[in-house]
Amino acid sequence: MKSFKADYVFPVYAEPIKNGIVTVDDYGRIISVTDYQPASDQNQPLEHLSGIICPGFINTHCHLELSHLEGKVPTKTGLVDFIKQILKVRNGEHQLIIEAAEKADSDMYDNGIVAVGDISNNNVTIQIKAKSKLYYHTFVEILGFLPHNANELYANGLMLLNEFRPQSCSITPHAPYSVSKELFRLIKKYSDSGVKNLLSIHNQECDDENKFFRYKLGKFNELYEFFGMDTSHFKPQARNSMQSIIPLLTSKQDILMVHNTCTNLKDIYFLKRFDRKINWCFCPNANLYIENRVPKINLFIDQGFNITLGTDSLASNTKLCILHEMKTIQQKFPVITTAKLMEWGTINGAQFLGIDAEKGSLEPGKTPGLNLITNVDGLKLTPESKVRRLI
Repeated sequence: MKSFKADYVFPVYAEPIKNGIVTVDDYGRIISVTDYQPASDQNQPLEHLSGIICPGFINTHCHLELSHLEGKVPTKTGLVDFIKQILKVRNGEHQLIIEAAEKADSDMYDNGIVAVGDISNNNVTIQIKAKSKLYYHTFVEILGFLPHNANELYANGLMLLNEFRPQSCSITPHAPYSVSKELFRLIKKYSDSGVKNLLSIHNQECDDENKFFRYKLGKFNELYEFFGMDTSHFKPQARNSMQSIIPLLTSKQDILMVHNTCTNLKDIYFLKRFDRKINWCFCPNANLYIENRVPKINLFIDQGFNITLGTDSLASNTKLCILHEMKTIQQKFPVITTAKLMEWGTINGAQFLGIDAEKGSLEPGKTPGLNLITNVDGLKLTPESKVRRLI
């Protein structure tokens, strides 16, 4: 057994423990979380640490296959120009793509991440995930805005899904602006069929997305022209993008709405009229990288929805680190406590991915991983806070 004592221990399922002690066995399984060392354990070594001990982090949104694009896409261009740049530089030498993804996987491990919800458009990361120390759930992403080829794209998505099996995986639509109603309906039919099929959808990343759905105006028209696409089939919806697609989504699966940069209170209240299992994921550093803004995260608190955190990809972030996301949120929204951010970065993500029986909190019997956060100010994170993996 190993025991660690820190200024604070965040079990997550309970209040932070001052001068807490966490004891684990040789397999990383939690034996106890207390504020004292039992007499029976007095002979066990106790490592004294400065900072906060917490469970391993859960990253619910990543694009491992884009890791080779680190530093290659300009910042603060807005989503439409960001997408164009991605398409220009996405292809690369296969071995370099593999090596970058392997390094990103290793970096996430070192940054205290234990599980990842990862977006895939191809099969390049299958073997990396099979060998990884991290738990992965792969979202096989389908996209296609034109109605006529929905069946073909859906069939291709199912074939890619089969390549990822028996790893944990599901098929999912990319975003409102990139998936036709016909394709949404095919994915809904699959999701309603009784299989377990988590969904992860890029949602309202910029004002132009809502502008296109409401009025068919804005820069998305420029994007479709860039692709040479005829969008005459699309009629303005007179409502925001998320409101437009909610009726097309299943009520039988958990759905992760990712980014939500321009989601407002009306959107949130609209959701409550529907029987949908909505979870939110925030990736603030990617939002700053692309749009130079962050979501109004304070609007989502205490609305009855599960909130999680993600990193997005190295094409839109400088590092794949959940603590990095937590620090940005606390800087932008000082009223959000570290304890609340811990829930978002651990147990909430584990619950969405369906792995909370083992991950997400420091409960006896679990193997959640153990992180030490240093350079803290009591219970507050600071710009200098760092994470070190203990087990």
